[in-house]
Amino acid sequence: MSAVAVASKKSAPPGPWREFWTSFSANRGAVIGLAVIVLLLLVALLAPWIAPHAPNQTDSSAFLRPPAWQAGGSVTHLLGTDAIGRDILSRLMYGARLSLSIGVAVVAISVAVGIALGMVAGFFRGVLEIAIMRSMDVILTLPSLLLAIVIVAILGPGLINAMLAVAIVVLPHYVRITRAAVISEVSRDYVTAARVSGAGTLRLMFSEVLPNCAAPLIVQASLGVSTAILDAAALGFLGLGAQPPSPEWGTMLADAREFVLRAWWVVTFPGLAILAAVLAFNLLGDGLRDALDPKLKR
Repeated sequence: MSAVAVASKKSAPPGPWREFWTSFSANRGAVIGLAVIVLLLLVALLAPWIAPHAPNQTDSSAFLRPPAWQAGGSVTHLLGTDAIGRDILSRLMYGARLSLSIGVAVVAISVAVGIALGMVAGFFRGVLEIAIMRSMDVILTLPSLLLAIVIVAILGPGLINAMLAVAIVVLPHYVRITRAAVISEVSRDYVTAARVSGAGTLRLMFSEVLPNCAAPLIVQASLGVSTAILDAAALGFLGLGAQPPSPEWGTMLADAREFVLRAWWVVTFPGLAILAAVLAFNLLGDGLRDALDPKLKR
């Protein structure tokens, strides 16, 4: 009896989480991306304790000091200082809090509004669907960065307005994904059975259909964080996003433009931080797509 129990235990199919992790971990790039994201989150959370200096603290004796490994550098400022003596490493650590917060907030707003509009368009169809989807098409026809600049120019420069502008720019992707998933799901038997059993429209939308539309939305959200970070950095570089002296990565690049030829470190390290964050979220999105889509599982 014990041998039968052991054999049945061995032949039991793996749980959904174990199956997901097996598919996800097969993609080494996705695992590396996840590790980088976890590292960035830890740095952002622990910045007040691990940063060697305050982000806006200036050192009048260390203007444009090079990194510690270069001639003239100091271990006091491992990655060097900027034009007014602020420690670049500390500003990068605090900047991770801003950039990641922007990415998460933009995606949260876009996903919430996109799900609501996509569900309405997929369930009610007709004139309401046409109005919603044509509005999304108009947004998609405009260059994303140009549209964000126009929105921020109307609302005024600032971090909150930049986040709203980027959220509007990426909104159509979530609306289209949700609508397509809803249309494919409402014709299935389980939705018909729930409707026959007396389920209302809201229950059908949020209890029956939405959970089965989650996979493509999760993938798009992970990719959307990288887009939000990149667009917010671009707005900050143009002076329309986070305003000085905020240690946002795009703003750091804007402050360092005139020193790019004689102080390479003030531009290189913020650029590498943006590159690492965007690449990590893209790799994570690819891994989630492979793990959540049954057609792409290895």
